[in-house]
Amino acid sequence: MGRINEIWNSYSGHEKRNIAFYIAGIMMYKLGLEFFNGSITTLATDRFASKLTFTKLGAAQGVNQAAQCVGAILIAPLIKKFPTRSVLAGAIFLFGIMTVILLVVDAATGGKMKAAGAKKPSYGDWNPNLIFVVWTLSGISYGMVELIRRVIPADIVGGDANKLRRMDATVHIFYEIAGTSGAFASSSAISRWGNNYSFFLTPVFFSLAGILWLIISTLNFKSAQVIQQELEQSGLADVEKKSSNNYLVQIGHGAMSFFESVYVGAKLVFTNRRFIWLFPAYAIALYCHRFLESSLGAAFAKRVLGVSAWSQIIVGGSNFGELLGALAVLVLSDVVTTPLPWLRLDAIALNIVWVLPTFALTATHDVSWAWKIAGCFIPVSFGWAAGDVSLAAYIQSALSDSQFTHHNVSALGAVMAFLYSTYIVLNAVFSSVLGGVIDRDWIKNGDISTSLKYVGGVHFTIASAIIFASTFIPIGAWAFNPKALGGVGLNNANAQTSSEEDQDSDDEKDLKKLSGNTTELEKSRS
Repeated sequence: MGRINEIWNSYSGHEKRNIAFYIAGIMMYKLGLEFFNGSITTLATDRFASKLTFTKLGAAQGVNQAAQCVGAILIAPLIKKFPTRSVLAGAIFLFGIMTVILLVVDAATGGKMKAAGAKKPSYGDWNPNLIFVVWTLSGISYGMVELIRRVIPADIVGGDANKLRRMDATVHIFYEIAGTSGAFASSSAISRWGNNYSFFLTPVFFSLAGILWLIISTLNFKSAQVIQQELEQSGLADVEKKSSNNYLVQIGHGAMSFFESVYVGAKLVFTNRRFIWLFPAYAIALYCHRFLESSLGAAFAKRVLGVSAWSQIIVGGSNFGELLGALAVLVLSDVVTTPLPWLRLDAIALNIVWVLPTFALTATHDVSWAWKIAGCFIPVSFGWAAGDVSLAAYIQSALSDSQFTHHNVSALGAVMAFLYSTYIVLNAVFSSVLGGVIDRDWIKNGDISTSLKYVGGVHFTIASAIIFASTFIPIGAWAFNPKALGGVGLNNANAQTSSEEDQDSDDEKDLKKLSGNTTELEKSRS
């Protein structure tokens, strides 16, 4: 409790108020998101033709993630023109409207809420391919919200790097608490009301989130530099650098800058030993985590357990593992100073997925099996979340080195754009292709135990070996718990060559960077 009090007391009363409302809003947002994602995923598995269920599910999820990039490009020009809290609230209200579309269409075509005691929902007379449209539109809104919520923390607590890290960690913990409870609650909602109406609570939660975020003050701190850094991570920084005030022109510049960032990032990653290992450690690891939750969990619940709603129980276990992983990094940040131990744990834990083909041979249509799978997913997601959180810190630290520069885009933005774009491509392609393997196994044999051996077991074992091997590439990586990688560690993030800067703490270095161009960037925002 002493540590918690110390963190809380480091903020001013004004900052505490804004943080409280922001966290309350982010929890409402995550609850609504879990209800929507759980409902539409199970709706897709129930409505798509059995021959192509998981092929189409993977394709729809890939389109949704591509739409998120579009949403980020569309919203970027608005961030500096309007108060951040207002843009964030507007984006979440728009997201809520997008989620209502399917509710209206189902009701207008004769669909009804699942009656108490009924085995199946009463769907309306609409083409199941409409799910692609809804998922695409919601993906655009989702991308808008996700970009802005990475910008607003700097407006709330200012440029103090220490405060920002503490706030990010705190927000992440509460975010996963809401995610875990939301996943479990959505499973019950789907079972009770049917997956065509169970997400009627999503626009309610999103509206509450928007209202809470509007209560945040207009925020006196308007650091254009911090916002620019966040936009650079999405490859969108040049949206704000162009002289034209035309919104469509700014979007065009943003799109071109994004693709240029991906290209530059690919060159930087594949031509440097310091970064080449990030491709498997970040992109492949993130793909495995998303495929585990969105495809394997859904397939096991639908084809083995016979109840698609139980996939949200499995997701709830995964979210709880992420919560524990984030807490572990926060508590052990002074002991584990690089991401490698966490990434190795993640790689080893991926082999736990072999329980899926094993359980598929003996599992019955009983909810207890969903809880068993949820328990098995906890250590898998624990390892991934711990690795992901610490890896993000390493990437930012390593790319702060001034030798990695480009005349048009930042090195940090380029690498992050490339890694995330690679993940989107991997997930879009493999989710659909491997979903087809599951579909063919179901059609041929009437179960998916064989396909789970390859799509789950063999697939994840290969990924595990690649990720584990990649952790030995960086300089200094052969130690069990290395303190630095090529001079970069979480507690020594910005090593410099000058003796004067070597004597500074990490926070002092961060503050120097933040203060260097504050005046110029604030003028560009006004």
